[in-house]
Amino acid sequence: MKVHRIVGVYHAEGSLLGELRYLVGKWRGTTSCALCDITHGALAEKAAFRACRGRFVVPIETLHLDEQDGALRAFTAGKTACVVALIEGRWTMLLDRTTLEQCQGSVERFSDALSRALGEVLLS
Repeated sequence: MKVHRIVGVYHAEGSLLGELRYLVGKWRGTTSCALCDITHGALAEKAAFRACRGRFVVPIETLHLDEQDGALRAFTAGKTACVVALIEGRWTMLLDRTTLEQCQGSVERFSDALSRALGEVLLS
C-alpha cells in the first residue's frame, strides 16, 4: 500500500474571522482543537512540530475546515480534529479527536501515535 498524503484537519476555520472565533471560543472554554494544541504554541507553529512534519512516509499537511476539498470535507465531516491519510485513493482515519486529545499537546506523543497508526494501517 502507498500513502499519498497525510493530512491533519483542525477543528477551526483558517480565515481571519474563523481564527478570531476560535480564539474567543478557546478563551471562553466553548471550543477546542486538540490538533491546534499539538501543532501551535501561543503565537506560532511549534518548532518541534515543524521538525515532525517530515519524519513520515510523506510530509504531514495541515488544513483548516474551510481549506479542505470536497472529498476530504465529506470524509472528515463531524470528525475533526483528526489526522487522515490518502492511501490507494481512499481516505483513512489515522488519529481521531480522542486520540489527539490523549496527546495532551505533546508533539512527541503525537508522533508516536501517528507512527503506530500508520504501522497498523500499512500492515493490515
